[in-house]
Amino acid sequence: MIRIGLTGGIAAGKSTASRRLASLGATVIDYDLLAREAVRPGSVGLGSIVEAFGEGVLGTDGELDRPVLADLVFDDPSARATLDSIVHPEVHRLAAERDAEAGAAAENAVVVHDVPLLAESGRTDQYHLVVVVDAPEDVRLARLVEERGLSVEGAEARLRAQASDVERRSIADVVLDGSSTTNDLDRQVDRLWGRLMDEAREEQPSA
Repeated sequence: MIRIGLTGGIAAGKSTASRRLASLGATVIDYDLLAREAVRPGSVGLGSIVEAFGEGVLGTDGELDRPVLADLVFDDPSARATLDSIVHPEVHRLAAERDAEAGAAAENAVVVHDVPLLAESGRTDQYHLVVVVDAPEDVRLARLVEERGLSVEGAEARLRAQASDVERRSIADVVLDGSSTTNDLDRQVDRLWGRLMDEAREEQPSA
């Protein structure tokens, strides 16, 4: 089994690379989706968040009110650390379950862990390969404003809240350029996939 850690700064093109890898046959474990699962109604995670931050973080439907919680933790390092200490262990537990399931289903599986904050986590040693999708900050800022509707100030705050480009590149075994078009990034992913498949065939014992 090949285990890949995939990351990138916000609006760099990581999601495009992730979708392309899935279309080529990889099993993608999306940590954003796992973070939602970890705090679904009735979960231990959501109960712990309510205990830490109060009933005000719940919507009328009993779901976590994410904008309210984001406002509470965004500029408060202590509150964010508390939230991380609740959510991250549960996300890693769920990811380990998905990883084991993929490995049991196919011994030659390619499992991609799509982790937005991989550089921040320091958990790179569990992957055979770390892939970083990179794009200049001005390109990502423009995408956040033009495609996602954020204000310039809001987009800049999002960028500042993440690891720097230098920090992300420092953990990379492979860097993909996400600054151009979707088709260009797809071609880069295809080339990477081809190399992985070639290496996998070379490692198979001869008959």
